[in-house]
Amino acid sequence: MLEVADLRAGYGAIEVLHGVSLSVAAGEIVAVLGANGVGKTTLNNAISGLIRPRAGRITFDGADITGAAPVGIVEAGLIHVPEGRKIFPNLSVRENLLLGGYARARARRARNLERAFALFPRLAERASQAAGSLSGGEQQMLAIGRGLMAEPRLLVLDEPSLGLSPLLVEEMFALIASLGAEGTPVLLVEQNVVQSLAIAARAYVIEKGVVALAGSAAALAENADLKAAYLGL
Repeated sequence: MLEVADLRAGYGAIEVLHGVSLSVAAGEIVAVLGANGVGKTTLNNAISGLIRPRAGRITFDGADITGAAPVGIVEAGLIHVPEGRKIFPNLSVRENLLLGGYARARARRARNLERAFALFPRLAERASQAAGSLSGGEQQMLAIGRGLMAEPRLLVLDEPSLGLSPLLVEEMFALIASLGAEGTPVLLVEQNVVQSLAIAARAYVIEKGVVALAGSAAALAENADLKAAYLGL
């Protein structure tokens, strides 16, 4: 579904990514792991067309989308749920969700809204409530639900567990695992190493703008360097 080859990207004079390569196959959950500031969000922004790569190639479902406009990338089905949720706080929960189906799957918004409410019953209970009044966990549900309204062919999740309580983190990873089980490919960009590796098929670890480790999630979970760097073992 997604192929990133030798990607270089950054901001102004600063290059953040120095030749990153990765892939996501159909029906696969792939984790991209790393600490703050290593380039994970820059990777997402380049894939989603929010910044233009300096070099390299991004291919989605066989089509070259390197440097394509964000709206075209969304229309192709590559949907990015950004870090920090980026909901519209003054709009209702229902209005936020409906906006997720504006550029893609517009004719099926009513059906997809029902699915979002089925996945997130708490959002259904708060459908007319201003999104800004939701708890952090509920706002993250809303952000993911809004992404699902576009019927993603690939869902990119940027730090979905950030700022959530331990119980909500468990719920969030269970939801992501269920999406993968239903056949939705997911690029999961996270700092939570243990739970990401528990649900992913494969993973990449980014350090200082390059891929430092890559392999099956099971193998990386047993990697001594990864345990030392991120788990303190």
